[in-house]
Amino acid sequence: MAELRYNPFLDDYVIVASHRQNRPQMPQDYCPFCPGSGRVPETYTVLAYDNDFPALSLTPPPEPPVGNAFFQTRPAYGKCEVILYTSEHQGSLSSLSGIQAGELVELWVERFLALSADPKLKYILIFENRGEAVGVTIPHPHGQIYGYSYLPKKIALECASIERYNREKGRCLYCELLENELVDGRRVLFRNRFFTVFVPFFAAYPYEVFVLPTAHRRTIAELTPEERSALAETLCQVCGMYDHLFGFSFPYMMCVESAPVNTGAEYDYHFHVEFFPPMRSADKFKMNASSETGVLAHCNPTAPEEKAEELRAAYQRYIESI
Repeated sequence: MAELRYNPFLDDYVIVASHRQNRPQMPQDYCPFCPGSGRVPETYTVLAYDNDFPALSLTPPPEPPVGNAFFQTRPAYGKCEVILYTSEHQGSLSSLSGIQAGELVELWVERFLALSADPKLKYILIFENRGEAVGVTIPHPHGQIYGYSYLPKKIALECASIERYNREKGRCLYCELLENELVDGRRVLFRNRFFTVFVPFFAAYPYEVFVLPTAHRRTIAELTPEERSALAETLCQVCGMYDHLFGFSFPYMMCVESAPVNTGAEYDYHFHVEFFPPMRSADKFKMNASSETGVLAHCNPTAPEEKAEELRAAYQRYIESI
């Protein structure tokens, strides 16, 4: 079964993809993303790979007869791709060479533009789940891209807030956020000519990090060649910083967020990257419990300013190690 089920209380869709329950746990001695598996080329640097168990499909199956006038369903139209960072089974985003990291960002741009060309797709999300703590079943360095036929709720809320702020203040909400974080300074981790990395004032996760471009760009495709190169370097540094926080491979969820596409509205979005790590200390997880899950009332058990200090120290250890 694969379909979209409408939730009238949240004005949002739930992807029902029961076939994904049958995804295998990969054996230790086999990886479909490694050369020699028969699933990928014998040589490659970065590679786009159609997901073997997609939640969304360009040829979705017929909807099962479970809906009616109240229980609304839609075909699970969309696209799910895996983005392989390297042919090497071991490693991470932070271990990529500058050239290879740059090729990865260029592949992201290429696939973003290709998926955006489908008028049925409304949002393109580039993301990475890293570590067993967030459910990763294949440790080979990789991320994913989803193309949705609807606007996911969080993005819809962000766009509404951005548009409202622009009407009332005449400014970009993200540009205002960046300026205020730079003036305050306590949560800024590091920055370069093109990007600033910081723990946001309103962080819901203890080690949450934003990567925000200085220039106002709506999508990843609007970044200049110099900005794309700087993005690759900056993301490698963020991941290296995380790994030097506690001295082990740090789990996280990374979301590369651009403006919606094919909606008929030109949202004045501000491209950025968000990291959501599930750790609150070296040996404790930050679980989403009843408050977060039931009513979306997030509770951060730590002070963002204190965690920013820890991350800045980890960044210095990382820089000294390279």
